[in-house]
Amino acid sequence: MSASGTEAWTREERDERRAWLRLARSPGIGPKSHARLRARFGGAREAVAALPRLLATGRWPGVELAPEDAVEAELEALAKVGGAILLADDPEYPPRLRALDDAPPVLAVRGRAELLAAPSVAIVGARNASHHGRLLAAQMARALSAAGITVVSGLARGIDTAAHEGALAGPGSTIAVLACGLDRAYPEENADLLERIARLGCVVSERPPGAPPRAEHFPRRNRIIAGLALGVVVVEAAPHSGSLVTARLALEAGREVMAVPGSPLDPRHRGTNRLLREGAHLVESAEDVLAVLAPLCARSPRAEPASAPETAPVAQERARAPAAAARGGAPTASSELAERLLAGLGTEPVAIDDLVRECQVEAAVIQDVVLELELEGSIERHPGNRIARRLG
Repeated sequence: MSASGTEAWTREERDERRAWLRLARSPGIGPKSHARLRARFGGAREAVAALPRLLATGRWPGVELAPEDAVEAELEALAKVGGAILLADDPEYPPRLRALDDAPPVLAVRGRAELLAAPSVAIVGARNASHHGRLLAAQMARALSAAGITVVSGLARGIDTAAHEGALAGPGSTIAVLACGLDRAYPEENADLLERIARLGCVVSERPPGAPPRAEHFPRRNRIIAGLALGVVVVEAAPHSGSLVTARLALEAGREVMAVPGSPLDPRHRGTNRLLREGAHLVESAEDVLAVLAPLCARSPRAEPASAPETAPVAQERARAPAAAARGGAPTASSELAERLLAGLGTEPVAIDDLVRECQVEAAVIQDVVLELELEGSIERHPGNRIARRLG
């Protein structure tokens, strides 16, 4: 059965797909239970028909069959946003993800589904990323996308956002994996970015449309990120961050784990430095990542071009992506800009010119804010017109 060409499905195939989705949306039935039930009864329709009898025995506590009308509502909601479902036995289902023991039985997808099988690398990291971290993530993603590598990330603030923005500039594009419904942006400030990815890349979720982001869904989102990619690059990460969870899941799935080194004085680098001590590949550029991935890419299928030629507005949007890659939004006041600058600074000096380009404000405004931070003792200057957060 295929996620495309719905007009060619028989009635039995359509019923099977709806039963497959209904089983996946039934509380208490995870990916492994889903597979066991289908195998035991010979298909999803048969499993759905048998489930009420199984539940009546009382031996399946916590399991409840999802209502049939909820499935119809989900399919209608997906159609409204141009989405579709992929079942784990569909030809378009990403083969690397299918290899996981707990691969999602159903994926909701918007955009270029062919990217799911393309050579890809995940770039993840801290939400409260430094200026250097965001800049590096954007540059690395842009260069990888230019080389035809798809960049996978989770649409979070910081490193994820920078990676998506950078990757949109190239043909490799990007895949956003969500912990909520694919019609919802989390954080909300990334709503425009989500829509751009849906047009130029691909958006994926195992949650139904409208589903809110919940804490327990993020580790499951992270396993999809790790499962889709040939390897995971961690740019910045605190010792107990979700990015390290993604790296661990990638290692368990047999993927390559890479990390960018950083100053031990900055907490945002303690997680990445620990990964390096534990044997992760040290990478500092897209070239380093490509060297790690080269043997794997030779055995991985390439993404086909988009089915429709790129329109002028889309081409213009791609051209704007590099400029937006490291931009965090225009400040509304000098105090807000000062807060942003201080939050992004680490112990490694940053060129003030880089801050001007990233913040997209006039150099004089940045200089005024830098002076204020220097006078209050929050930062210190370094040779070469660079600044860094003051220790202590």
